[in-house]
Amino acid sequence: MMSMDNTKMLQGKKILLGVTGSIAAYKAATIVRLLVKEGAQVKVVMTPAAADFITPLTLATLSKNEVPLNISDHNSWNNHVELGRWADVMLIAPASANTISKMAQGACDNLLMAVYLSAVCPVIFAPAMDEDMWHHPATRRNVQDLISYGNIQIPVDSGELASGLIGEGRMAEPEKIVAFLRRHFSTVGGPKPLAGKLAVVTAGPTIEHIDPVRYISNHSSGKMGIAIAESLADAGAQVKLVLGPTNLGTHHAGIETIHIQTAEEMFHAVIAAYPLSDIVVAAAAVADYRPVHAADKKIKKGEDQLSIALEKTHDILRTLGNNKGPQQMLVGFSLETNNEKEYALKKLREKHLDMIVMNSLADAGAGFNYDTNKVTLFDRKGRERSLPLKSKQEVAKDIVSAIIELQHA
Repeated sequence: MMSMDNTKMLQGKKILLGVTGSIAAYKAATIVRLLVKEGAQVKVVMTPAAADFITPLTLATLSKNEVPLNISDHNSWNNHVELGRWADVMLIAPASANTISKMAQGACDNLLMAVYLSAVCPVIFAPAMDEDMWHHPATRRNVQDLISYGNIQIPVDSGELASGLIGEGRMAEPEKIVAFLRRHFSTVGGPKPLAGKLAVVTAGPTIEHIDPVRYISNHSSGKMGIAIAESLADAGAQVKLVLGPTNLGTHHAGIETIHIQTAEEMFHAVIAAYPLSDIVVAAAAVADYRPVHAADKKIKKGEDQLSIALEKTHDILRTLGNNKGPQQMLVGFSLETNNEKEYALKKLREKHLDMIVMNSLADAGAGFNYDTNKVTLFDRKGRERSLPLKSKQEVAKDIVSAIIELQHA
């Protein structure tokens, strides 16, 4: 439930909303309405293409401010500097692939771009495009450039796209964007330690199919990984959460969730995100083996014994470690039942990790499905830190604090 302080977080704040040519532009009306409802002052700037999707009159009526459209409109050329200095934050939502490219290159061919280049306030952008456009190397590079400039990206959502396909690229829903702005203003008093960093977190179990109704899996709930993802996002990182099948999730606006089922799917999702990532925390309980052949029909009860041939899955952590860049940080988990420290240190060394989080099923209140955990941290510098039994949220904060400390070591 939202606290009283959070309900007033946007009161009196000056929000400059930039709307670009995307089908998601229709959601700009809801964004304006929600911001005004929370007491924010809202002004809107549109690209000419945006007017094909939603009229300036609609947004002017909702914001109670005139909406300039063309750079040649009366006073618009002078106003672009004034608008860039008026705002406490500039929010570009939706941010189309075309506008993201222009922002990255510093192009200035419309009023919105003139305002963006003149803005002295933080700029937050919410991408909106089809999945193939979102994953194109040019788009990934442009987004990374914007983040390197100090701009802040709101993670995209997954779901039905304008093309009719299901995938990544949807603009975050208006309620999620407003929640993101609340968090931004709640921390403006000081810089976040992981601002501008991209983090990938794996969480939950994987399932490996035996037949259409049976599978191999484990007892992981995903609680620890989700808590780490939320703690990283609270510290300013933009987080991509690769989440196995679990009934848990997160509504944190700083987190983009990618749902997977199998180890193979998790491998490909992580590998795709890895090149642009600064931090990877592999907290998922990934299956080490899978059936060589999954039956296409339910296996009927027959002989007293049934043998299923298994093969190794991809070792995600080893693959990441073997391809780790000098500025990337890789954190693994080691859940053991015996010789815990020995196995954890071996994993830290052999998989080229920067830190490993060790916990034991022998410790009461630790491991799968508990709300608490008891861990020991080992890092590449040979330091060891044992933590007492705590809630998984508190353990997550300790792990993220250790990551931040190790980054500056």
